[in-house]
Amino acid sequence: MQSDPPGLDLARLGDYLAREAPDLVAGPLTGEVIAGGKSNLTYRLVDATGQAVVLRRPPLGHVLPTAHDMAREFRVIAALHPIGFPVPDPLHLCSDVDVIGAPFYLMSYVDGRILRTEADFAQLSFADATRAGELLVDTLAALHATDPGAIGLADFGRPAGYLERQVRRWYEQWERSKTRELASLEAVAAGLRDALPESGPPAIVHGDFRLDNVMVDHGVTRILAVLDWEMATLGDPLADLGLLIVYTELAADGLAPTQPRYGPELGFPTSQQLIARYADQTGRDPGKVGWYVALGYYKLAIISEGIHARFLQGKTVGPGFERMGAAVPMLIDRAARALSG
Repeated sequence: MQSDPPGLDLARLGDYLAREAPDLVAGPLTGEVIAGGKSNLTYRLVDATGQAVVLRRPPLGHVLPTAHDMAREFRVIAALHPIGFPVPDPLHLCSDVDVIGAPFYLMSYVDGRILRTEADFAQLSFADATRAGELLVDTLAALHATDPGAIGLADFGRPAGYLERQVRRWYEQWERSKTRELASLEAVAAGLRDALPESGPPAIVHGDFRLDNVMVDHGVTRILAVLDWEMATLGDPLADLGLLIVYTELAADGLAPTQPRYGPELGFPTSQQLIARYADQTGRDPGKVGWYVALGYYKLAIISEGIHARFLQGKTVGPGFERMGAAVPMLIDRAARALSG
């Protein structure tokens, strides 16, 4: 008999779903952690008929205030799915922590490819890699063109003061999670505060938009699903673009925390090509994108420190967590360079 995956009591979950959502699964469940995210945990569940669904729950360790909100994740994909934006079908939200020890939700299992490993990229042609980058930008532009009020998300965030709150709240997260003092981070936080740009029209912001947070079809002709909406809100969409550039630069240098090296030599667009395509698609002026790139590095450094803190507590699931702590100073140094350049 299969043992329960970390953070999931399959028998209790099965009993709950038999009572509350009997149309979703039938019979005993098996489950496994889906590799990838270093924060919220994602599981593939299979019932007695072979039908698969996906469950999302918060991490096992220290949970920061406002982070890992299952209801917010569920709400945004429930708003986007009916208009045809590529997200999984939201199936069920459970706020009762007694079922598995935390709130969770279920969504449809999407059969596609996540480009995450060296083997994944080895299977791509030069043209496939180029198309993957273009699809990524086009999908981000489509998200930012979606009117939040038209899909019931007018109150999903507070766009006014978004950038100032990002800098301040991520610094507060640092204060709660840090395992060491880092003078370079203090300097970057001050630099971001001192050079806040003026935001353009607000949009739905994903908050962690990158290549391995989307699922493509097997032919790499379209994006089937954008995943991991835990940081979504309403705000300045250039924050998403800045973070996408961060991940692109790290991947090109072989330093991406969740991916192997990929870049122009494999066909993936350069940062400047992504920025230009986004500007063409949206009409937004990316002239001050350097500040947003700095914000992205700063944010990723603080996320990495939080993951490192959970790793030190023995509360992480899966491989790769031991490298997160060493990445933090490197990410802050890159934030400083982006801010000054």
